[in-house]
Parts: sequence; C-alpha cells; structure tokens
Amino acid sequence: MDLLALGDFNLVARHGGFGKAARATGRPKATLSRRVADLESSLDLRLFERGARTLKLTEEGRALFERTGRLLAELNETASAIASGGHTPKGKLRISAPVLFSQSAMGKIAAQFSLRYPDVRLEVTTEDRHVDMIEEGYDLVIRVNPDPDESLIGRAFLRDRLVVVASPTLLRPNEGVAAPGVVRGAGEPQTWRVVTPDGPSSISIEPVLGLATLIMVRDAVRVGVGAARLPISLVAQDLAEGTLVTWGDIDGSNIALWTLYPSRRLLSSRVSAFLEFLKHAFPNGTPDELAAYIAR
Repeated sequence: MDLLALGDFNLVARHGGFGKAARATGRPKATLSRRVADLESSLDLRLFERGARTLKLTEEGRALFERTGRLLAELNETASAIASGGHTPKGKLRISAPVLFSQSAMGKIAAQFSLRYPDVRLEVTTEDRHVDMIEEGYDLVIRVNPDPDESLIGRAFLRDRLVVVASPTLLRPNEGVAAPGVVRGAGEPQTWRVVTPDGPSSISIEPVLGLATLIMVRDAVRVGVGAARLPISLVAQDLAEGTLVTWGDIDGSNIALWTLYPSRRLLSSRVSAFLEFLKHAFPNGTPDELAAYIAR
C-alpha cells in the first residue's frame, strides 16, 4: 500500500473535502484527488461518495480512516522525535475537557503547561459531549466517569463528590417538606438522598431555577435562592468561610475525572508531558487538592 496516498486520504478525510485539505496544507487539490483515486484503485474500493457539493466517507472509507489515522500520526511523531534527536515535547496538542473542570481549573493548567513547554501549541475545547478522538483529531480527552471503551486507554487523576449546599439564611426543611432547589438542566431528581453524621435521609426539592452550568448554580445558591447539589471542590472555600453550609453528602456520588487516549504504544511526548503535568498538579487526586488549586 502506498503510504503517501494513504496519508493524503487521511488528510482529505480529516478535513472533510479536497478543497479544505488543499487550503489547510497548501497542497494542490488535483494532487490530492489523484492520490486518493489511485488508492481507491489499488484497494478496489470506493472510499468517498462524491456529490456535486459534498464528499462523504463510505463505510469502508470510515473503517480505513479510523484504523490508519492514529498509526500515521504515530509514525510522523516517531520520525519527528528521531529527527530532532530526542523526545522534547513540541507541536500541537489538542485536548477536549468537560465544562466545569475547564471553567474552574483548565485555564491555569494550560497556561502553566505552556510556560513549561513553550514548543507545544496547546488547544483546549470545552464540551461535555462524547467526542470521537480519532475523527475529530484530539490527542487527549478529559471526561467525568466515562463509560468503558476498549479503544481507549486512561486513568483517573482526580476524584470528587457531590454535596447539598445552601446559604446559612436558608434553613433545611423537615423531611417530606420541599425545599427550593437550583438545578442544572432537565432531569434533576426531585428527591436527594443524603448522608449526614446522623445517618441517611431524604431532601425533597421544588426547582425554582434551572441553570446551564454548575458555576451559575453555585453563584445562585450563594445569593440564597435555594439549595443545590454541587461538587465539594467547587464550594470548599465557601464552606470554610461559612458563606455556604452543607445539608449532607449525596449518597453514592463518586465522581472521577479521567484522562483518555487511544493507545500507550508510541505515545507522543506531548501527551506524556501533559499526563505527568496533571500528576504533579494533583499527586493524590483528592477533592481538597482540586479545591486548593482553584483557590490559589
């Protein structure tokens, strides 16, 4: 198989068209088209469905792209490392991270990492959705309690838990009486099971505010409009200062933040450096460490 043609195929697939790939790389569009056509001919497969204005991967093309994209990237990274005489992190590092972690800590992490590794161009996107790492070109993703995925390798680097918090001016009602609640989006349960020093109990809520992010929820709770379920790391300083009080820990609310990547084999120096950086920032991975990092 012609590796140059395979590389051009991956280039076109990643950018979603011959024109886009040509503009992004400065390569002639005609050359890319010819190389992909030669690859299709050698494989006796149609890799793209070509419309008047659209280009779409066939089922066979998608399978080839998913299986070869990361391998080609690893080959390029290995060649670059050998050519540079070592494994000094350099080049682009694309990361997808969840909204709350990005808003509370990722800006500081990214800045400190960039100061330590100035040859790495770090790009971080913020989203809670499940991204396709290979198709969307990510080197690393950070996710909360991810589902098992045989195609990805990873580890938990931080742990957290949910607590019910409220302003000291808002008294917790008796069990069975609804408390005003601040919730994030739809689907919030109407009863929260909590654990306190006195044992397990239930808190019924009547939602009075629905907000898009947990930062917004915390800010609303500070004003005293209602109670909310929030990560302990996000409200640790408020609890320490007495601006918020806790009504109990949410029963069974174990939260883990994971770093995920496609393979340990030929792991790029950029990804390895970022993983080590997170390990150094949160050596024990506790909620207290995250709270302290946010507060600093």
